[in-house]
Amino acid sequence: MATEYGHGYAQEQGYGDEPYEPYEPYEPYEPYEPYGERRHRVPAVLRAPFEARSWREFGYVLLGLPVGVTLFVWAVTMLSLGVGLLVTFIGIPLLAVALAGCRGFGALERARARGLLKLTVADPEPLRMRKPGFFAWVGAVLKSGTSWRHLLYAVLQFPWSMFSFVVALNFWAYGWALLTYPLWFWVFPVWAGQGGLQLYGDAHHSVYLDNPFEITVTSLVGLLFTLATPWIVRALTLVDRLMVHGLLGPSKLASRVVELESDRGIVVDAAAADLRRIERDLHDGAQARLVALAMDLGLAKEKLQEDPQAAARMVDEAHGEVKTALQELRDLARGIHPAVLTDRGLDAALSAVASRCTVPVRVEVDLAERPAAAIEGIAYFTVSELLQNISKHARASGAAVDVWRSEDRLMLQVVDDGVGGADTARGSGLAGLAERLDAVDGILVVDSPAGGPTRVTAELPWRG
Repeated sequence: MATEYGHGYAQEQGYGDEPYEPYEPYEPYEPYEPYGERRHRVPAVLRAPFEARSWREFGYVLLGLPVGVTLFVWAVTMLSLGVGLLVTFIGIPLLAVALAGCRGFGALERARARGLLKLTVADPEPLRMRKPGFFAWVGAVLKSGTSWRHLLYAVLQFPWSMFSFVVALNFWAYGWALLTYPLWFWVFPVWAGQGGLQLYGDAHHSVYLDNPFEITVTSLVGLLFTLATPWIVRALTLVDRLMVHGLLGPSKLASRVVELESDRGIVVDAAAADLRRIERDLHDGAQARLVALAMDLGLAKEKLQEDPQAAARMVDEAHGEVKTALQELRDLARGIHPAVLTDRGLDAALSAVASRCTVPVRVEVDLAERPAAAIEGIAYFTVSELLQNISKHARASGAAVDVWRSEDRLMLQVVDDGVGGADTARGSGLAGLAERLDAVDGILVVDSPAGGPTRVTAELPWRG
């Protein structure tokens, strides 16, 4: 359902004489080409053998075998010693040293993947030691799931690196050797009038690649191998990427715990800021007016006998102060949680907010049911703050608010035709709004080029 508000106010304020036309439905932007990139005229399959990425990945595969051998030898040797000596006291520290060594090798592997594969993997969570000391360290290493995942990587990486090494090296060597065969086939000696690479031969028959047709076919086969090799190597390194990311990075559970701890801090800070704002508004606004009102009524009471007319004027002024104080208290209560949101939902609440905006606002809420109360409140305050930004900074002549549901997500979009230039990276209110949404697994996307228009899209979970 769509509603428009604020036309009379906008005309009074001089925002434009033309009637406001509602925005067209949002159309997603087409993917754009990243800045600084140019479209290559040469197909990717022809560029691949000469690209730096292909050579980096090939180098990663070649280095993988010696690294894999080193890791495997360390892991198997130290693990065998530790397990074999578990009957003694030495076995447990040896196991801890083996796991710690695997963690150290894991750091080198992350650096190798970062340098050659351009794969950035965050460091895993550090050891959690309740108290300092060698035995506490041994216990922390043995209890850490990250340590055992590093050990598993050391065991699995060796056979995979050997397979990758053999496949990549053979494809690369045979491809380039056959491709350049016309340049070096002459190095083979000539026997019985034949010269060139012997493709097949025994005591009775011999086949040499020596005539122009065979040389051309050989070179074409080498070209196919050469063009296919980078993609084969890329597929091989894809498995390496998965292994490094899955076994050497932070665990999903630990990452989620860190994220929740960060979100909890944001929520606590936001709640504290709201409490300080409410206290400041009460102290500087309604409370100050009520104190002044009490003083005025006291003076009016004293003058009631002496000067009834002056007392009546003071009572009349006090009546005006009461109205102002009540309005401030209503605004404050509305800022905490408006009653219309609880009673009638987002449609009515956002319509009320839009009616107070300084520009005409079209509101369209397409929800078959109401989301969770907490999510509904966050959505309301998100739109409210965005409309306040439009009133203060956008210099727009119109705005639009759209709310809809997409599977298990609540989508909000606020558009204005103002001057643009809004950016969450500048530490403005949008940055704080993005942090609040992130605390409940929400997303805030701002598209605001200079000159406008500004399009802010927020995504929230349907259930908190």
